[in-house]
This record gives sequence, C-alpha cells and structure tokens, in this order.
Amino acid sequence: MKLIVGTNNAGKIRELNASLTDLPVEICGLNNFENIADVEETGATFAENAILKANSYARQTGLWALSDDSGLEVEALGGAPGVFSARYAGENAGDAERIAKLLGELAETGDKARRARFVCVMAVADEKGAIRFLAEGICEGEIADVPRGANGFGYDPIFVPDGFTETFGELSSTVKHKISHRARAINKIIRFFRDFTALELDQ
Repeated sequence: MKLIVGTNNAGKIRELNASLTDLPVEICGLNNFENIADVEETGATFAENAILKANSYARQTGLWALSDDSGLEVEALGGAPGVFSARYAGENAGDAERIAKLLGELAETGDKARRARFVCVMAVADEKGAIRFLAEGICEGEIADVPRGANGFGYDPIFVPDGFTETFGELSSTVKHKISHRARAINKIIRFFRDFTALELDQ
C-alpha cells in the first residue's frame, strides 16, 4: 500500500517510515510527484485543514493520503494563535517574531496560569479522497516567561509540557517524540493502519 504524506519535510517522512516499518505501507512525500497543487488552509479548525489537504492530495495522486495540521492554543488568548500559529505575526514573520508577539499579548492579559496546549490533527483519505480516519493528539502545558532552549522549532522554546520544568526547546528529541501532540496523533494513525492492513491481508 502506497501512502502519500502531505509534506516535503524529509524528517516527518522518516519519522512515519520508522513508525510504520512493520506494516506493508510505503511512505512518499509530495516531492515524489510533479505538478501537485498546493492546498490553501482555509479551514476554521485543525481538523478542517487536515481534511482539506488529505482529500486534495488523494484525488490528485490516486493514492491514500495522510495530512496534518497543528498549532498552539493559549487559554488566556481565547485559543489563539490556533490555526493561525504559523502566520500569527504575519506571513513572512519568523519564529522569534511570533514568539515575541504571543508573549507580549499574554503579558497584557495579566494571566498567571499561562495555560496552553499543542494540538495536532491528522486525516487519512483513501484514493478517492474519502476521509477514512481522523486522529487528534494534544499536549497540555504552560507558556514560559521567556524563550529557553534551541531544540525544536516554532513555539517550542516557550512551551513547558505538564510534568516537566523544561521547554520543548530544552527537552531532547527523544523525550519530545514520546510526549508531543504529534507523537500522540501518530500513535493513533499507526493503530489504524495496523488494523486496516491486517483486514486487507486477511481478505
């Protein structure tokens, strides 16, 4: 079974390949295909964006497709930046600018708890674009006062997951890949494909 993953990120593809290594699933990224149109993330939720992308990539390639959308939700900011996490400080802003904007807005709220969570939703579509499975992964935590650590990317340097005192930017990749929102969603995807391929092989 060939599965297209809606990304050009080689790291994400390697991670999925490693996770699905014991299953008859071959992973390929968008860069394995020519003339695939980008999908505009117009959804109001992570799930809607993941579904939009999985549906489009499946229909464009005629293959099963897996896509995801993820971001940070801060309680005191009403769930922002949410689906706008990547463009919170503008389309061309970098991680440092997005973090500075978020910390500034959070400081203005006067909130002491600083509760937040990372959310990842993954959608699986069959070769005709029908959504066959949705998986959500959530990692609860709080926002640090200042950025700490150089690991990871995005908002990792200011997110402290529950049960830890270090930010995602300080924690090792090994730990992060066990507890992150993405890891939790991937584990559900793995169970889906394990059950699905077992049924296919039995037929």
